[in-house]
Formats: sequence, structure tokens, C-alpha cells
Amino acid sequence: MRFRFLFLFVLFISCSSQLTTFNQAETYTSKGFAYIYNNNDFEKKIIKGRMNNEIMQISHQNLKTGTLIKISNPKNKESLVLKNVKRIRYPDFYKILITKPVAEKLNLNLQLPIIEIIEIKKNKSFVAKKAKIYNEEKKISSKAPVDTVKISNISKNKIKNSPKKKENIYILVGTFFSIDTAVFLKKRIIKDVPDLDSQKLKIKKINNKETQVISGPYTSVNLVKNDYIKLKSFGFEELDIFTNE
Repeated sequence: MRFRFLFLFVLFISCSSQLTTFNQAETYTSKGFAYIYNNNDFEKKIIKGRMNNEIMQISHQNLKTGTLIKISNPKNKESLVLKNVKRIRYPDFYKILITKPVAEKLNLNLQLPIIEIIEIKKNKSFVAKKAKIYNEEKKISSKAPVDTVKISNISKNKIKNSPKKKENIYILVGTFFSIDTAVFLKKRIIKDVPDLDSQKLKIKKINNKETQVISGPYTSVNLVKNDYIKLKSFGFEELDIFTNE
């Protein structure tokens, strides 16, 4: 999770509406909702690019084309690694755009498609000595070192939509060493974002070195999306989302 600060985060910089390329020394990681691609959203221009919904493809709008990304389902620990096929604009609330076969492979809950993503750096090996690559993947032009990465076969399993118990959703606003810093940030948000429900802002002590500011719980995607947008407007560049933790 990242956000920009001016004078130790006292003054926040507003977010840009343009695509931003992450070009950082640190490995990019994030946790939140995946946007599952469908052609109707492309036709309605909600998504600014087309994908092939018959094969496994992913798009991250801020990582370079060809970047290797590990996508994980935190609920069942299923994961896979795919290349960023192209940079497609999608709503900022979502962390990544994926096709239906990716959702099937990860066995995502369509109502709450929570995922974790991590950028695989070019100078790091990831899984296996010998890679297995799809014919579909071979057609994708990229200089990424796919010979160091194992990419799983498309699963024939269907996405399970069986009823599941409701889960509480939270926004991770920030993690700090000092509890005083966390308290300061909470007060600043309450003051500068008056339409945000202050009762949802909480300070959670993880251990002696970590204190978190979180917002929640939320019981639906739409509810968490509303506050996520408010916090982004306040100046946060990246916010993680998690459930029942």
C-alpha cells in the first residue's frame, strides 16, 4: 500500500486521471477486488479495451505491458502467474482486470472477488526450473522472462456460485510504527472528509511495531466502493482491501 505525502503526509497530492506507470525499486503489491471482464462493459466503454474471454488474460493499467504478475485467491491460496497483456483503463476501485478463465482457475467468489497481486521482477526466479506455457501465451509479444515462470493450465472447473456466509470487508488506510501517527491520520481524515462515516474509522494495533488505520466493516461491494472513492479523493494513491481479518 502506497500513498504520497507532502511534509510527512500533512498535505496530500490529488490523484491524476491519466494512466500512471509504476516504475519503482520496490516490488508492487496490492490487495483488493478483481474486475472480471465481459464484452458488455467494453461495449458500454466502462472498460477501455478488449480482451479474449476464452483464455486466461490479465490487464493492469499501471504496470508495463509484459510485466509478470502473480495473482492469488487469499481464501483458498490458489495462485497463478500471467503476463500483463496490455494496459486497459478500468475503474480505479479495482486492482486488476481478469478474464473469466482466470476467475475459474482461482475459484473466485463472483460476489466478492478478492485477490492479492504481486509484481514478479525480471531478476527474480519464481516457481519452477522448467516452464509450461500455453499456446495462447506464446502468441503474446513480450520481452518478459517467461522461461523462469511456471504458468498453470486452464482449469476445467466452473466458478462456484453457491451461497456463502456474508463477509465483512475492510479498507486498509495505512500502517504505521507509531500509534500517535495513526491517531493523527484518523483525526485528519475525520476533519477533511466529513461525509465519511467516522464510526467506521478504527485504529488496530497489530504488534509493538505496527499500528493500522482501517475503515469498516462493510457488507457489500457498493458500500466499500463509496468510501474507497472518498479516501482516494482525499489523496491516497493506493488502498488495500481485505475481509474478516
